[in-house]
Amino acid sequence: MKFNERLKKLRTDGKETQKALAQAIGVSTYQIIRFEKGEQKPGFDNLWALADHFGVTVDYLMGRTDEKRT
Repeated sequence: MKFNERLKKLRTDGKETQKALAQAIGVSTYQIIRFEKGEQKPGFDNLWALADHFGVTVDYLMGRTDEKRT
């Protein structure tokens, strides 16, 4: 699964809006939309913030493993 697909799945499984996720990690809603469409990839700080927010590893979020936690 690609990053954008995994991000959207984590967000929708948690019944969270794009706006709420954006506010939680300190980015614009437009950035979340672009992440989920695969138009933009997050920088390191945003990637870590997303992983921390969802309680998963960066490797899981990036699709490098199917293990959510180490």
